[in-house]
Amino acid sequence: MTHDLSRLFRPETIAVIGGGAWCRLVIEQCRKMGFQGDIWPVHPKAEEMAGLPVYAHIEDLPAAPDASFIGVNRFVTVEAVRLLSERGAGGAVCFASGFLEAQAEDAEGADLQQQLLTAAGDMPILGPNCYGFVNYLDGALLWPDQHGGHRTDKGVALVTQSSNIAINLTMQSRGLPVAYVVTAGNQAQSGMAAIGEALLADDRVTALGLHIEGFGDLRAFEALAVRARELGKSIVALKVGRSAEARAATVSHTASLAGGDAGAEALLARLGIPRVDDLPTFLETLKLLHVVGRLPSHRIATISCSGGEASLAADTGHMRDVEFPALNDRQKTDLRAALGPMVALANPLDYHTYIWRDTDAMTRAFSAMVDPQLAMTMLIVDFPRADRCDPDDWECTIQSAIRTRQDTGGNLAMVASLPELMPEAVADRLIGAGVVPFSGLTEAISACAVASQQPPPNPEPLLLPTPTIDPDLIPEAEAKKRLAWHGLRTPNFRRVTSPGAARAAAADIGFPVVLKGEGVAHKTEAGAVALNLMSGQAVRDAADAMPADSFLIEEMVTGAVAEVLIGVVKDPAHGFVMTLAAGGTLTELMDDSASFLLPASDLDIDTALNSLRMSRLLDGYRGAPAADRPAILRAIRAVEAYVLANAQGLEEIEINPLLCTPTDAVAADALMRRKD
Repeated sequence: MTHDLSRLFRPETIAVIGGGAWCRLVIEQCRKMGFQGDIWPVHPKAEEMAGLPVYAHIEDLPAAPDASFIGVNRFVTVEAVRLLSERGAGGAVCFASGFLEAQAEDAEGADLQQQLLTAAGDMPILGPNCYGFVNYLDGALLWPDQHGGHRTDKGVALVTQSSNIAINLTMQSRGLPVAYVVTAGNQAQSGMAAIGEALLADDRVTALGLHIEGFGDLRAFEALAVRARELGKSIVALKVGRSAEARAATVSHTASLAGGDAGAEALLARLGIPRVDDLPTFLETLKLLHVVGRLPSHRIATISCSGGEASLAADTGHMRDVEFPALNDRQKTDLRAALGPMVALANPLDYHTYIWRDTDAMTRAFSAMVDPQLAMTMLIVDFPRADRCDPDDWECTIQSAIRTRQDTGGNLAMVASLPELMPEAVADRLIGAGVVPFSGLTEAISACAVASQQPPPNPEPLLLPTPTIDPDLIPEAEAKKRLAWHGLRTPNFRRVTSPGAARAAAADIGFPVVLKGEGVAHKTEAGAVALNLMSGQAVRDAADAMPADSFLIEEMVTGAVAEVLIGVVKDPAHGFVMTLAAGGTLTELMDDSASFLLPASDLDIDTALNSLRMSRLLDGYRGAPAADRPAILRAIRAVEAYVLANAQGLEEIEINPLLCTPTDAVAADALMRRKD
């Protein structure tokens, strides 16, 4: 069920229910921020609160409030929500804890949360165990603490599951205009995706930042991504946490490769939501998106008056997904005219200090570097600390940057190599002129790499995870039969129950053959596989030595130019994760894998295969024949087809190795864990 959050986030009337210090802070923060609507304190005994008259009961309020901050204990919170919902209120922040998030310590918590949801009905709520939100656009703060922000006309929206992270984000002094900060609490009703979608609907919001601990409703995140594309607004995510649930099994390489947060990585990539790994890059990327939006490419340039800074920029870019294209003829001609013969022209560019303080010359030089081939041109300028130095001599760079932006219309940034050397006042001034003020060179180049990621076409709906069960290990012969029904190519094989029968089956198949002991997950480590057996006696001897009572005899596939792993693990948090990796004995040695969620597009599969270091073997390495890529794709699609048709009860599949020859792709081994 979708709830309309617009009244809650953009209220004209606010009720503050409770008498704690946090309730007084909500009132004080709203008045301090210039909220123009009515504020109605509610308390059964107090007569005034923060200088305002108090209503004894919710029923006494002059009208149904648009937004309510409920700062009472968890039992009274449920009743307050019921009364507000019955009056037709716009929504409420539930500050109290002790609901579902506390069920491990208090069995009553889960039941109380259900009571809370029933009481809310159609009325939207945030939380419980929630700090609330700050609306810096309208001065509406349902926020029981300090914050470091100020009123703004437009800006980015931030949503987090951590109240403390939210407070910290408001304290940034990087010049990032913030429109909203919202905490989601334990998301009993309103999840992060629904909150994000409501915030993006505000025309004054330019981009959305999500600090995510866990996803929850996957369909809601799919809807959020679609809505962001429709609105032409970008989302960036800081995803934290390593889910033990994603490692639901350890009997295969796939479970290890797809463990941790591979599912989260794949989900964000599928949704077209770039991911960052730290708060500074998170904020700087949002700043870039606020000022100029998503970048058309990852081609950038830097210009500085120091060779050291130019070298640092080049090295920083080398470690990230950006490109410093060579200067074209137009750039060289215009730069030479602006800088004279003493400067070596390159990208990154060290323009020396010959033109310092000459605003016209600096503008000509900066403008000469800006070019349609570049997504961003960055001027590296570190300002001196104003408490001990005189920054007036740096005014020329600010004026030149602003004029360059006005003259060229190109994307322009000013970058301080150290975050603390970009004064907030300068950042505010540059943003007003359409220039991105980056705090930190590493963060700046990382932000350009992130903002240049292009969203994929809208994908098919995810195959949602099924309920987790205790699976069985399906015999390999049976697993191969089931997968073969969906198009997977397997070797000719026989299943037998004695060494003598193994010898006879080998003669029928034809030598050389492979012998495998059944019922063993890691066959090589357990001594349950023997390759390239050339006689019946060799087969019998190998079978006698194996720790197994039944066996598979298979044709020996030769001529493989590469071995690939194809695996699928059901990740309870994100869906069915398919992993492609270097196969055979190289799986763990190379640590070479790529994952995506099912169902997959051709682009998903091609991107994953091409990202592998061993992909050069598939393409024909150093004159060796290339693998049959269409056959590999058919094998991948066959595994996918089985998963899509048999998801209920399935926990895991692994093909390792898929033997890739110039004319075929054959599944030498198959592991399947499911409950039929």
